[in-house]
Amino acid sequence: MSQQQTLRESVSFSGIGLHSGSRVNLTFLPAPSGVGIRFRRVDLDGKPEIEARVEHVIDTNRSTTLGKGNVKIHTVEHVLAALAGAGVDNAFIELDASEPPIADGSSREFVRMIEKAGLVPQAEARTPYRVTEPLEIQVGETIMQVFPHDRLKISCTSSGSGGRFTQFFSLEVTPETWPKELAHARTFCFFEELEQLYKHGLIKGGSLENAVVIRDDAVLTTEPLRYEEEFVRHKMLDILGDLSLLGRPFLGHIVAIRPSHTGNCELTKQIAAQMRKPEKAVQTFSPPPAKSADDNPVRDGATLDVMQVMKILPHRPPFLMVDLVTKIEGNRIVAQKNVTMAEPVFEGHFPGHPILPGVLQLEAMAQVAGILMMRQAENAGKLAYFMSAEEVKWRKPVRPGDVLVIDVTMTKMRGKIGKARGECSVNGELVSEANVTFMLMDKE
Repeated sequence: MSQQQTLRESVSFSGIGLHSGSRVNLTFLPAPSGVGIRFRRVDLDGKPEIEARVEHVIDTNRSTTLGKGNVKIHTVEHVLAALAGAGVDNAFIELDASEPPIADGSSREFVRMIEKAGLVPQAEARTPYRVTEPLEIQVGETIMQVFPHDRLKISCTSSGSGGRFTQFFSLEVTPETWPKELAHARTFCFFEELEQLYKHGLIKGGSLENAVVIRDDAVLTTEPLRYEEEFVRHKMLDILGDLSLLGRPFLGHIVAIRPSHTGNCELTKQIAAQMRKPEKAVQTFSPPPAKSADDNPVRDGATLDVMQVMKILPHRPPFLMVDLVTKIEGNRIVAQKNVTMAEPVFEGHFPGHPILPGVLQLEAMAQVAGILMMRQAENAGKLAYFMSAEEVKWRKPVRPGDVLVIDVTMTKMRGKIGKARGECSVNGELVSEANVTFMLMDKE
């Protein structure tokens, strides 16, 4: 078990706030074990503090705002992402205005501050929260799920209206990957949004020095994009910052479609609620135990209709991604998903141009692989955790009216760990593929 960390020394930075346009001085300071992350308004009488906890979120319009009484701190996500990414458990953040400096629109300057200050271990042990069972929320066009995983992993799809600049990226977030893969991704907006933002008194400090603007198919910026998928990576940066409002390190796999600060904070609230519950048996890809090999429906030559599938998988519509299993043969299984216009996701993905999200195709592979793992009688009654996906590729769009054929082959089963290769096709043409990994666990 690792130890908590704080900063070795204080470090400061000055700049302007993105939405307020006000000049602000910001200082990171060391804090004792167990304090967590706290903002301190040194410009107000008594220097009031606000703990960086989700229960203090009061607004999520274009950024995350914390409030306590009459004290507010706007646009906290970039600072919090930098501290969470570096593994800082305890720190004070002093400001002499209501919003941290936006710097270049990313977390890069805050990462530099932390590197300059250095980290020091503390006596108290770090106690990450490991998600115990899957969660899902939908807020408008935002769909977010979280699954058990032994590390923090984020898989994200972002896009603008009409599917413009749709991007996907997936990463296990560690103190090593964070500064290289996410920290430099800048905030962005679409040109048509600017007028409304100004009318609502926002982005007073915004410029091409601290944000990327997308106008039609052009990207307006003072420098080349820092990553090929800079927009989705910034969305993941925001997720990390908002997720840190849980108040302790988190282990789980977050899958996000068109995330927003509202969705991020709602998911964090749901995780916090789960964290407060007494631990209970986790139900994920867990079928009822078979009395014998003959009682196990997952056997060679069998086909399974949707009612049989629901006896094996705990998923239910609209998240059940398997309508029919057409073939079970050794280590291979083939299933179908009938894609209809009635899918709830098509309300926002995308109006007038419905496309089945790639992450739902990945979920379909995972569910079919979960069925296949129950082929062996000794696995009946065990829990199969979807741990990770690698070499994920989406090749063609899937639309209403398509029959998605999911073909999964188990490639390795060693001890508790299983690996499988999944391919999705429509009319014989490959539309997506991935390698997925599972872990079997006994019920407590």
